[in-house]
Amino acid sequence: MDSSNGPLSGVRVIEFAGIGPGPHCAMLLADLGAEVLRIDRAGGNGWPNPVVDRGRSVLTVDIKSDAGREQCARLAARADVLIEGFRPGVMERLGLGPEPLLASNPGLIYARMTGWGQTGPKAKIAGHDINFIAITGALKAIGEPGGRSIPPLNLVGDFGGGSLFLAFGILAALLERARSGKGQVIDGAIVDGVASLMTMFSGLIPSGKLSVDRSENILGGAAPFYRTYRCADGAEVAIGPLEPSFYQELLQAIGAPARFADIQYDRATWEEQASVLGEIFLSKTRGQWCALLESTDACFAPVLELEEVPADPHLEAREVYRRIDGHWHAAPAPRFSRTPGRIREGEDVRTLMERWLG
Repeated sequence: MDSSNGPLSGVRVIEFAGIGPGPHCAMLLADLGAEVLRIDRAGGNGWPNPVVDRGRSVLTVDIKSDAGREQCARLAARADVLIEGFRPGVMERLGLGPEPLLASNPGLIYARMTGWGQTGPKAKIAGHDINFIAITGALKAIGEPGGRSIPPLNLVGDFGGGSLFLAFGILAALLERARSGKGQVIDGAIVDGVASLMTMFSGLIPSGKLSVDRSENILGGAAPFYRTYRCADGAEVAIGPLEPSFYQELLQAIGAPARFADIQYDRATWEEQASVLGEIFLSKTRGQWCALLESTDACFAPVLELEEVPADPHLEAREVYRRIDGHWHAAPAPRFSRTPGRIREGEDVRTLMERWLG
């Protein structure tokens, strides 16, 4: 495997197989050049994913056996980063916790990915994305006024508050290790990450500029100028002209009453504005609206089905998706001018282990 590309080239990562944010974090690191070895159980993790699982070498190990644990410890002694997503205490019971592994490899970054975190009353109980975003106030803000809370897939918790924050922590720890020469343990808790994601709301609510009340939340779909509308063909479009000049441009382009520009933020008129805009958008198909609005500053985009996304002209021009072995892969992100990442195949595990262990 050619691992010369990417800003993380030369970084060795051990990933203990899991589901959700741990594998996604390992994918991000692999895309940017890290050499990732996944420690998997016989039969896999039950959620095989040819897109998220890309870029790994996979070693099947019985970590409950003495031989399997010893093999994992030997590999961890040669690694830069270890990612695990078990409940607190599991790796310690296996003899693979931070204390012995850092003793044999003081520079190891030991990254732990959980929902509740390593400490606290809920640390050792089960939970999923919906629970983690519920307890942090994010879920309550999402949904129609008067209706149930609606989970936004598992993007906010598992991936927004989970894998992305864990990757951020790993990179920060690697940067610090370059100065100190010492590794450390990262307690990556989804509840911590989501709480951080919610800081814009908690910081602005006292000022009155934002609200998480569903009937008043400008960014939650309550405002007529920041929501989706159905079109004549049943498809939807999304508009978001928060700024008055952009809203004025939208109103002019679609033939809506110009007076709406003067009352844009008058909440008492939002129902009227939404009703009028709704009728206007129902008069044309999504394609017709795209032709009219996509090149304007009206803050417009079509609401696409997932299978439509790779063919979107903007995403296609940027080559955001790559077709590999029958699957659409999102390209590595972010993009680097000098050390670009790339989608890799996993190296033959025997070759990797020979290089790691000698």
